[in-house]
Amino acid sequence: MSDQRVFAQGGMQTSYGFRTVADGEKQTLVNDVFHKVAKRYDIMNDVMSAGMHRVWKNAMIASLNPPRRPGFRFLDVAGGTGDIAFRIVEASDRQATGTVLDINGSMLAVGADRAIKNGYADNLDFVEANAEELPFEDNSFDAYTIAFGIRNVPDIDKALREAYRVLRRGGRFLCLEFSEVEMPVLDRVYDAWSFNGIPAMGKAIAGDSEPYQYLVESIRKFPRQRDFAAMIERAGFARVGYTNYTGGVAALHSGWKI
Repeated sequence: MSDQRVFAQGGMQTSYGFRTVADGEKQTLVNDVFHKVAKRYDIMNDVMSAGMHRVWKNAMIASLNPPRRPGFRFLDVAGGTGDIAFRIVEASDRQATGTVLDINGSMLAVGADRAIKNGYADNLDFVEANAEELPFEDNSFDAYTIAFGIRNVPDIDKALREAYRVLRRGGRFLCLEFSEVEMPVLDRVYDAWSFNGIPAMGKAIAGDSEPYQYLVESIRKFPRQRDFAAMIERAGFARVGYTNYTGGVAALHSGWKI
């Protein structure tokens, strides 16, 4: 376990990375981070994952395996730039329809523009709203996806309950998130890269290291795999499990509403 890991776990509602902030302040600070990085979001993910986020996202979509027939409806939360939603639409042979929801208008603007340019506008709509208070009726979606976004939600338990509420019976919850590295040696290499390389790369690419520093620290505050799986179960989901990618650098969590 790295020295940084002693800070990990708990207090997500009032933690902005390793800083403790006032109740209700985190969301404003996180919003500012994503306003800054919206136009460079894919580059940011490439930097943070050494390009592996593309492989992990493809594995997530393969696990979802959306049907190639009309009628499948999904909600992609914290997915403003459309990266996951576009993959789902493509995997369904452009049969699926979905809603991309994000609390950050800058991220949504990037996604909506890309949807038009890439021919996905008929399959997707973009909604600015909070994951803790989804503006949808109960039992509205066949799948709920969220990739690298749940750790930025102040009240994760509330967001998970909302995910359960809006899913239909038989609906699937999938969450891809950076997690705890469980492979010896790799954990030390990853920590060195995270705390030294990523902020420096962020400074070089975006001219600002602070958003990247927060994102690195937020990973260390996020619950470990087993703890997060327990939170998903508490929200009501069944058949909960997770799959580690790249030794636990990322993990795909899954649950069903039955």
